[in-house]
Amino acid sequence: MSTIAEPLRLACGATLRNRLAKASMSEQLADRGGAPSDDMIRLYERWGRGGAGLLLSGHVMIDARHVAEAGNVVVEDERGIDALTRWVRGASAEGAHAWLQLNHPGRQSPRLFDPAPVAPSAVPLEVGGGVFAAPRALAEGEIWDLVERFARAAAIAERAGATGVEIHGAHGYLVSQFLSPTTNRRRDAWGGDAARRRRFLLEVTRAIRGAVAPGFAVAVKLNSADFQRGGFGDDDALEVIEALGDERVDLLEVSGGTYERAVMFGESAPESTRRREAFFLDFAERARSVARMPLMLTGGFRTRAAMDAALASGAVDVIGMARPLAVEPELPAALLGGTSLGAHTPRLATGWKTLDSIVTGLWYQEQIRRMGRGLEPSASLSRGGALVSYVGELLRHGTSGLRHRRGFGPSKEA
Repeated sequence: MSTIAEPLRLACGATLRNRLAKASMSEQLADRGGAPSDDMIRLYERWGRGGAGLLLSGHVMIDARHVAEAGNVVVEDERGIDALTRWVRGASAEGAHAWLQLNHPGRQSPRLFDPAPVAPSAVPLEVGGGVFAAPRALAEGEIWDLVERFARAAAIAERAGATGVEIHGAHGYLVSQFLSPTTNRRRDAWGGDAARRRRFLLEVTRAIRGAVAPGFAVAVKLNSADFQRGGFGDDDALEVIEALGDERVDLLEVSGGTYERAVMFGESAPESTRRREAFFLDFAERARSVARMPLMLTGGFRTRAAMDAALASGAVDVIGMARPLAVEPELPAALLGGTSLGAHTPRLATGWKTLDSIVTGLWYQEQIRRMGRGLEPSASLSRGGALVSYVGELLRHGTSGLRHRRGFGPSKEA
């Protein structure tokens, strides 16, 4: 029976020392050139001491012209590789594996950062009230360029000392835009039916595998569904997982949702799901029948009992935690050592769902910024305090240069 303390050997030959992973959160702590800042390096040194077997970075952009937020790390060539190396070295100094999560936002980039977004098809976002510009459909040559960019970023990550990468195929970013029939309306080799819609992900996976050493881990983060009518559903996801079994994928992380349906944060989860803590465990149980790689589940886990129960069920192999580690960076070690039974979840509800999401994101972003500055997280930080800090950042930096300014915008699970 698996527990959080058991090591896990991956197909590439690497071994995770335990079943706990720090899942991705968007740090927004790059410098103006898109390289990891000193604050970013300090943050991951702290998480590296926390006891998790795996640290996944927030999403790293593969193209500086298209970023999801200000302060995203960008890896498109070897500029900044020295800072990238220091970042990875700090994260892995205490024995954790450090993987970069590679991403392209597609249409999910505010026009402030990307006034000319690209996507599989010219389908605009239905949220934001004009915050997001309508995307332009990619030409086939541009699609192949993106495939090569993913592979190049992975090769640079390996040279910097990372032991793996994760392809972000969830949460409505570019890869999942290709997968979903609501956002991929192409009628060429990259869309038109489910097999062609998943081609982009498969080509990216193959290109990365061909660009790195056999012992380098390649993972995929995939939506169980995008929870939109006519969109990417459970059966589609199962077919993708089955196809990925032929591509030597070392780990598959299960999540769900998009900007339009942000279920990855659990706001709409039923009470039965909240009690089990795992937002997507039902899907993971179905995925186990077709998955030929270990499964990682992120979203909702707070107690060791729920984590061990999910592992013992055989449905999942790795437990991902994101926001809890922004408040308790040493939580994995505490859980493993028996000094903690679970995370202390702050109560941040305001009573207004939209405001809750914004304020909660700002609150966690401030915790990440604090650790980057060498300070302790503050569980007692008020919602108002987080908002004041955010407004202060705006006033200090103004509206110019927001594309590369550090720490702008609410924290998201990437």
